[in-house]
Amino acid sequence: MTYCQAVRQMDSNNPNVHYHNHEYGFPLHDDDELFGRLILEINQAGLSWTTILKKKDNFRSAYSNFNIDQIANYGEGDWNRLLNDAGIIRNRLKVNAAIYNAQQILSIQNNYGSFKNWLDHHHPLSKPEWVKVFKKHFKFVGGEIVNEFLMSTGYLPGAHEPSCPVYAKLQALK
Repeated sequence: MTYCQAVRQMDSNNPNVHYHNHEYGFPLHDDDELFGRLILEINQAGLSWTTILKKKDNFRSAYSNFNIDQIANYGEGDWNRLLNDAGIIRNRLKVNAAIYNAQQILSIQNNYGSFKNWLDHHHPLSKPEWVKVFKKHFKFVGGEIVNEFLMSTGYLPGAHEPSCPVYAKLQALK
């Protein structure tokens, strides 16, 4: 089997290998999980994905299991708690974006029934079109963040090389 170049030479204990084989490019159906992936992608900006994967469980815990309702209602105490949590990325802009974006998703859920329905409603779009839609609704969502979020959740192609066995698994899901 020939896996994607990105993980071909990695040790099987590297968190990127598990992510590549079991998560990257696989559709997510749960709104909280979709939002969790967006939080992780936002926090990756300027850092390595390996750093984010190693802190993934810390993010899940710090951000109330990625519960959109809870995060949308975070107050100053939660904000301070997050900025003092060494287990996650302590960046004001990223923390602010998570809270704001949760509030935006609540509005989207009211209008579309779910965040996933909203994504499905806009699918398929080109990357530039997706970036415009995301920038209209969310904070801290540049082109690379939007691209990786959408590729990692199956809304944009390119997560795996056609020769990768994971690519075949994903094609079978369609």
